[in-house]
Amino acid sequence: MEIITVNKISVEVEWKEIKNIHLTVYPPDARIHISAPTNMQKDSIRLYIISKLSWINKRIEMIHNQARQTKREYVSGENHYYKGIRYRLNVVYQQAPPTVSLSGTQFINLHVRSGSDSEKRAEVLREWYRNELKATLPPLIEKWEEILQVKAKHWEIKQMKTMWGSCNHKTQRLIFNLELIKKPTHCIEYIVAHEMTHLIERLHNSRFTAILDAHIPNWGLLKHELNEFIV
Repeated sequence: MEIITVNKISVEVEWKEIKNIHLTVYPPDARIHISAPTNMQKDSIRLYIISKLSWINKRIEMIHNQARQTKREYVSGENHYYKGIRYRLNVVYQQAPPTVSLSGTQFINLHVRSGSDSEKRAEVLREWYRNELKATLPPLIEKWEEILQVKAKHWEIKQMKTMWGSCNHKTQRLIFNLELIKKPTHCIEYIVAHEMTHLIERLHNSRFTAILDAHIPNWGLLKHELNEFIV
C-alpha cells in the first residue's frame, strides 16, 4: 500500500493481480482508494487520478453532505432504513421493556420506557437491527456455502466504518457490517457471496472476479449501489 498525493488529495494505492484500475471513495470519511494492476506505473496512476479529480471532489462533497444530513436524534418523524425501505420512526413511551416493530412499509415503532434519552433510543433500535441481521444472514450463508462448496467456520456482526464485510481466509471467519440490514436484501446477499468467495480466493484478482462473474453477473452494479450509501 502506498499513498499518492495530487492537489492535496491523498489516495491509497494498492497493486493487485487485476486487469483494470478501480477507484473508490469510501464513506463516511471520504477515504480514497485505488486498486491498480501490478504492472501499472506510479506516473500512470498519478495521471489517472488527475483525470478523475472532478469526480473525486464531487464524491467527497456528496459524502460530507450525507454525513451532515444523517445525524440522528431518534425522535418521531425521522427517516430510518430497513432492508432498503425508508420508514418513519414512531417513538412510543411506555412503562414496559423496550420493543421495536414495523407497521407495514411506513413506520418503525420504537417502544421505550419514559425518560429514555436519544442514546438509549439509539441503543434499542440498534439491537433490533442486530437481531434482524442475525436472522437474515444464516439462510444466505447456507445458500452460498452450497453454491460455492465452502464452509464458513464462524461469522459475526460488527459496526464497521469503512467495510461492508470481511473474511479471514486462514481462519474462515466472516464479519458483516451491522449497517447491511438497512440495505436491500439483494445487496446483503452480494456481500455474503463476496466475502464467501474469499474462502476460495483471498485476493481480489482475476480468479476472484471470475467466480463472482459466474454466479452474480451484475455484481459490479450491486457494488456501485452499496457504495452510494453511507457506511
